[in-house]
Amino acid sequence: MAKQESIVALDVGTTKICALVGQITDSGLEIIGVGSRPSTGLRKGAVINIDSTVEGITKAIEEAELMAGINISSVYVGVAGTHVKSFNSAGVVGVKGKEIDKSDVERVIDAAKAVAIPADRQTIHVIPQDFIIDDQDGIKEPIGMNGVRLEGKMHIVTASIPSTQNLIKCANRAGLNVNELILEPLASAQAVLSEDEKDLGVALVDIGGGTADICIFVGGALVHTGVIPVGGNHMTNDIAVGLRTPQSEAEKLKVRFGTCLSEAVVPEETIEVPGVGGRKSRIVARRMLAEIIQPRTEEICHLIREEIWKTGFADLLGSGVVITGGTSLLEGLPEMAELIFEMPVKRGYPSGIGGLREIVNSPKYATGVGILRHVEESIKRQKLAAAEARGYTKMRHAMTNWIKDFF
Repeated sequence: MAKQESIVALDVGTTKICALVGQITDSGLEIIGVGSRPSTGLRKGAVINIDSTVEGITKAIEEAELMAGINISSVYVGVAGTHVKSFNSAGVVGVKGKEIDKSDVERVIDAAKAVAIPADRQTIHVIPQDFIIDDQDGIKEPIGMNGVRLEGKMHIVTASIPSTQNLIKCANRAGLNVNELILEPLASAQAVLSEDEKDLGVALVDIGGGTADICIFVGGALVHTGVIPVGGNHMTNDIAVGLRTPQSEAEKLKVRFGTCLSEAVVPEETIEVPGVGGRKSRIVARRMLAEIIQPRTEEICHLIREEIWKTGFADLLGSGVVITGGTSLLEGLPEMAELIFEMPVKRGYPSGIGGLREIVNSPKYATGVGILRHVEESIKRQKLAAAEARGYTKMRHAMTNWIKDFF
């Protein structure tokens, strides 16, 4: 198979804007370009400054173009934030023929989508959970099976139209066409979770700068998505105020010396804290930094626990919780989360990629890699459907010619 046209993922987050260039080859998905720039134009996943966001997107794309050696004109964009809402729905249709085909599945999806949503919202994903044929449930792939009645259970994700339009506008002003909007926590799950984890039951928590996004899988199906409006930026703000240092320096201190387990820090260990407005730097105990971070981290973990428990699926999470996103790199976070969640917790790293794997093998690139994996799977499904259609047409022509020759 020849190399495909390059696909580009754009992750526009609260703290960083990241562009990843991928290419589908015989050996799978390869990362050939990476661009990343600080983000100053978003808050909790929503655009608050178009000019700053456009500038960040432009610089990240230029960096990715230079590394990949291509010109980028279109992207797949991740969407997240407190404006994203989701719910479960079901649809029922009668099967037209004896055998269920693609059109039957499309009709049951349309039936599940036929619910009233506010005029200022749009549907961005309709994700099948499972299907019921007559009285047989738990069916993942109904096409080709016999039945009279087809029911489909779906997970529907909606987003605010103004919020998504502002995001698209920023990409357009940067000279890019947006091919598709993809839910960021769903993309992160695609990058870091295995099929075994999804089957056994798992909660994926993507902790970014402005929000913590949650996806819950049970029996291999997505059953819940949610957003908590807290993230790593809240820790940074606490550090800036508590240690009287600029925001940019507070972020550096958090990344380099931060830990959420203050008792594990040696009392004698010290760090240098830059002053504000030209004031001299100060030497403070590292434990003081940890004592600022720990309460906020505990608060975030308790909010995540509450969100997971109120879904009613907590007892079905045999694989526990997987945390990813840039904030998940905070020292001691998995250990703290494990105590609060009362279930196994691990960090999630992107998998199933080649090329510049060493660069993107970090939780902070999970969303970008996941967007590329999502597009890769979509392209594979389209090719398979096209191949099956060609095979059916070829067989039909052969049968027609055979009948003509025979008679």
